[in-house]
Amino acid sequence: MTVLDGILAGVREDLAEREAATPLAELKARVADAPPALDPLPGFRTTEVSIIAEVKRKSPSKGDLAVIADPAALAADYAAGGAAAISVLTERRRFGGSLADLAAVRAEVSVPVLRKDFIVTPYQLWEARAWGADLALLMVVSLPGDQLAELHGLALELGLTPLVEVHTEDELGRAAGIGAEVIGVNARDLTTLDVDRAVFRKLAPHLPDGAVKVAESGVAGPEDVAEYRGWGADVVLVGEALVRSGDPRSAVREFISRA
Repeated sequence: MTVLDGILAGVREDLAEREAATPLAELKARVADAPPALDPLPGFRTTEVSIIAEVKRKSPSKGDLAVIADPAALAADYAAGGAAAISVLTERRRFGGSLADLAAVRAEVSVPVLRKDFIVTPYQLWEARAWGADLALLMVVSLPGDQLAELHGLALELGLTPLVEVHTEDELGRAAGIGAEVIGVNARDLTTLDVDRAVFRKLAPHLPDGAVKVAESGVAGPEDVAEYRGWGADVVLVGEALVRSGDPRSAVREFISRA
């Protein structure tokens, strides 16, 4: 069993509990009453690098990263620093996140919000929209067969912008094949947790023309953001380096200005 297999097993167990507690019909009713999702693309298609700043308490590779008592306040600092979007980890077991974090952030900021989780069922996309997300992460590695296309299509129907994440050339081919407009290249191999930022440099030239290129993982400081930018990244997703910075507002500004 890979690291990813173990994470997905826990995700499905927690999902079953939420499905039992909140029927899909209830989520659909909440979505029907929700305001339209925000469009992140204008913020991603600028002349300078865009930052997706992440609310991230811990990770499987590093353990506890930061005590985040008020995710909304952290997100507000990110937005004030110039973040184009806020990523909120909602997976509970390995990342310490929750849908409550997502809702709190959505209520606080006016920039788009990404639900970052291991989404493998339609129910999770309805959840994302019901709790205020504007974007949803779809990881190609965890969506075999027709699942990727089906969830990508549903996300668009719900008004969500899918961030389709890849790590290999084969996964990139699948993302391009469904017409993904926002493609993230994760430097971290989720089956082993190994990080190689050069994966972005390798795959970036093969990303579809017009697609928003998002670099994920492996950022320790502004020099890493600048390197990703030099390799063609339109957007860089940063978590650990920001939650550990001590001054997230200034850190976001520095990451943008030095790229």
